[in-house]
Amino acid sequence: GISRDSRHKRRSTGAKRPINIKKRKHEMGRQAAMTKLGGKRSHPVRTRGGNTKVRALRLESGNFAWGSEGCARKSRIIDVVYNATNNEMVRTKTLVKNSIIQVDASPFKQWYEAHYGQNIGRKNKEKEKEASKSKHVVRKFEARKKLAPVDQALFDQFLTGRLYAAITSRPGQVGRADGYILEGQELAFYQKKMNKKKNN
Repeated sequence: GISRDSRHKRRSTGAKRPINIKKRKHEMGRQAAMTKLGGKRSHPVRTRGGNTKVRALRLESGNFAWGSEGCARKSRIIDVVYNATNNEMVRTKTLVKNSIIQVDASPFKQWYEAHYGQNIGRKNKEKEKEASKSKHVVRKFEARKKLAPVDQALFDQFLTGRLYAAITSRPGQVGRADGYILEGQELAFYQKKMNKKKNN
């Protein structure tokens, strides 16, 4: 089976090592989960000491944090767009740690509009009827106004209804795909990488 020992590896000089002991249970490895995008499906796996891991085989949503706003929402995963390790994982829509994905912007849009009392990611034509607000609520929104502006790169994504996010959990180990929304320099870095990939 799959083994995580180093006895079968050659020495740094290139010499073959003599194998004088057999494989051990604690050196055992398992097949990669290769979690795909789709309706949720996960299996429990019994591990050493009677503990369990959750092996996610397919996932469609996760909890994503919007760091600069201190807000986290459950959102639908739409697509896998970049993976630093392997382009094959983008083609097959495989969810692993630090995959760059696109998530639905709606939950974050709703939070922003409720928190700041301003529309985000709506075209000028899509004006909604404003409900009458109490003076207290108006004062609260006025106080928050100076914190409301959003980075232009993020604002452009709200217009498309999709946000770039990175997965920080390990779907094949914990059965979840949680992460955070990309912002600032990190967002610029990955957008540059993706544009470069498109042009090639």
